[in-house]
Amino acid sequence: MEQTINEFSDTQQKRAFEVLEESRIAEIWESYGCKVNLIGSLKMGLLVKHRDIDLHVYSSGITLDFSFGIMAKVAENPKVAEVKCINGLHTDEHCVAWHVLYKATENEVWQIDIIHIEEGSQYDGFFERMAARITEVASEEQLQLIRKLKYETPDNEEIHGVEYYEGVIAGGVKSLEELREWVARRRAKEFYYWMP
Repeated sequence: MEQTINEFSDTQQKRAFEVLEESRIAEIWESYGCKVNLIGSLKMGLLVKHRDIDLHVYSSGITLDFSFGIMAKVAENPKVAEVKCINGLHTDEHCVAWHVLYKATENEVWQIDIIHIEEGSQYDGFFERMAARITEVASEEQLQLIRKLKYETPDNEEIHGVEYYEGVIAGGVKSLEELREWVARRRAKEFYYWMP
């Protein structure tokens, strides 16, 4: 079964890279002088069922006009079906979050999350370091278990990627039921960003 899950994951990851290249999203942001970093499950080789690509984009002196201008170029692609914006420039995160629904084919929609972050702010590089630490400290057995749990999670159940990683690596969960119980306890606590 795990071999099948790995094959499924490999196929999804290959397709995600194709979608990212086809969309030209990273290329467009870079053409405006921004630094683009792939983060999240695709970066770590842990993408399984959820069609989600995470990018962190950095520049200095971010304004809404600048960020919207770049996203207007992204939205010119007819496969961009929807764009949502969350303005976090006034928060300690100093970012503009963009959520793009990209219709690669009639039956294949990908969510591409683009977080436009102020260079030098509190979270500059944090999630890149988190991904690096996860792949450094997780054993191959833990990585296999994370893929398996992601595969077993019903499509209508929302468990965040970091909850799988922390649950398996730090929480010692071994099954989907244990993960669900662990997630409920974690969500009852005050919010925090985890890094191994």
